[in-house]
Amino acid sequence: MQKKCILILLFLVVFSMKFSLAADIDDEVLEVLVKQKAAWNQGDIDGFMEFYWKSEELTFQSGSTRMMGWDALRARYDKNYSGLNMGVLQFEDILINILSEDLVIVLGRWEVKQTNETVGGLFTLILQRKPEGWRIIHDHTSS
Repeated sequence: MQKKCILILLFLVVFSMKFSLAADIDDEVLEVLVKQKAAWNQGDIDGFMEFYWKSEELTFQSGSTRMMGWDALRARYDKNYSGLNMGVLQFEDILINILSEDLVIVLGRWEVKQTNETVGGLFTLILQRKPEGWRIIHDHTSS
């Protein structure tokens, strides 16, 4: 009987630790999105880009376009959204799927309200925990 109680207690401890870890990861990843949104809405593309992996291996896909590298993505955002075109960004319907302690998939909807129009769509992000924190290593965005 005592061994059974110890096993149940051990199971509960391990389960609660895993649940706590998942909650911490969710909070950390949501914080990335909150910071990205804040930077965007302040007109700060560099602040928004801070959470992308600064590597030539970063991938971004939208429509029929695939681009590789942080610099290429930065140039895309600058070309398409600089200045008044940035508008106001909103994220909604966020789902976080934890694959491991260092890898998550985030699904959601994005919307940018610009002066004359509102654009939006779905996104899928893959984030990996790096030494500098959670970084987006792949972004697939539709409009």
